[in-house]
Amino acid sequence: MPSFDIVSEVDIHEVNNAVEQANREIGTRFDFKGVSATFAKADDNEIRVTAEVDFQLSQMMEIFRAKLVKRNVDIKSLKEGEVTQSGKTASLLVKIQQGIEADLAKKLVKQIKEKKMKVQVSIQGEKLRVTGKKRDDLQDVIAFLRNINVDLPLQFNNFRD
Repeated sequence: MPSFDIVSEVDIHEVNNAVEQANREIGTRFDFKGVSATFAKADDNEIRVTAEVDFQLSQMMEIFRAKLVKRNVDIKSLKEGEVTQSGKTASLLVKIQQGIEADLAKKLVKQIKEKKMKVQVSIQGEKLRVTGKKRDDLQDVIAFLRNINVDLPLQFNNFRD
């Protein structure tokens, strides 16, 4: 039976390259001269953005988003936290969402079943497995999921006949 997986993955190596490029651009920009503003990896899926004022944080996030887009990383996968002010620095924690959360997975399964498509959808950890008798049914599911608005970037891989 044909099947494929629905996943939400981000290439962390490309994100690291975008962080380095954004740091380099901030070092050369005139409006950031003499300002301590940096991007730093806080965790595998977290980036800490620090600057002197919160206005600079918004400018830095625009630079970072542009660098991610150039590297073909979907910016829907970014989840920005709250701006925290401590002393003379403002910081922002940006999380990179990997995998499909259980709530969203259940919602997607429900939407596919409501369309009465002739496929079976199962939740397997942080991905969804879709199986069906015909390849055309699976392609209909992919087309349907591309048309609905989901907060995460979805990729379709592991397509098997």
